[in-house]
Amino acid sequence: MKCYLPDEQAMAEFGGQLAQAIDAGGVVFLLGDLGMGKTTLSRGVLRGCGHTGSVKSPTYTLVEPYDTPAGAVYHFDLYRLSDPEELEYLGIRDYFSDDALCLVEWPEKGAGILPQPDLEIRLSLSGPGRELELTAKTQKGQRMVDILNKTSNQT
Repeated sequence: MKCYLPDEQAMAEFGGQLAQAIDAGGVVFLLGDLGMGKTTLSRGVLRGCGHTGSVKSPTYTLVEPYDTPAGAVYHFDLYRLSDPEELEYLGIRDYFSDDALCLVEWPEKGAGILPQPDLEIRLSLSGPGRELELTAKTQKGQRMVDILNKTSNQT
């Protein structure tokens, strides 16, 4: 699935739609260069899960946990990770339970340690906006894409 999002507001709204498409947790990898909107998309997902507080980028902490009405959400930003093994010291495996939603920015930095994602979202520049390419990696991820295809008004 591909979609074009013209601005930051559309990115946040799509994040809310993604939150509604997620049933009982999952692992979503967010791929793209700096400034492509990965954190904005994550903020939209968190809002869609019912989080009303602030959402900060976990660039320095590696992970920010959120207890939302929809369940536990963990937002990872692995940009500053120098070695995937560092994730073992963080207790990474404890975060990836069946009912938790894990949003992972810069997942390539955790290669070999992170579990397989249910969904990969690649963000890229497209004119003044962003193009998102969603690729399901599991049946759960395919259900997310199917729901988004039905509910998203993006092209």
